[in-house]
Amino acid sequence: MGGGAHTNEGSAAMAAGTIRYWAAAKAAAGVAEEPYTAENLAEALDAARAKHPGELVRVLQRCSFLVDGDPVGTRSHETVRLAEGGTVEVLPPFAGG
Repeated sequence: MGGGAHTNEGSAAMAAGTIRYWAAAKAAAGVAEEPYTAENLAEALDAARAKHPGELVRVLQRCSFLVDGDPVGTRSHETVRLAEGGTVEVLPPFAGG
């Protein structure tokens, strides 16, 4: 009895999705896309930095991000929750006008 599920997971759970790199971010990562497993954007980007140390770390400092098509803008990356099956787009600054 009393075998109910217990959850110690705060308010969010890990989500699995895809992170897509564009332009300079794609060149720095060496791949166009890869899977992520994270609760929020900050965790997904930390994992990408750990997986691709070097140039990608520098490129990510200048990038903007879309999460499931919505611009992240100036929101703290820790507050941007990721959905199961979601997509993070990594967009470096583009030249031109």
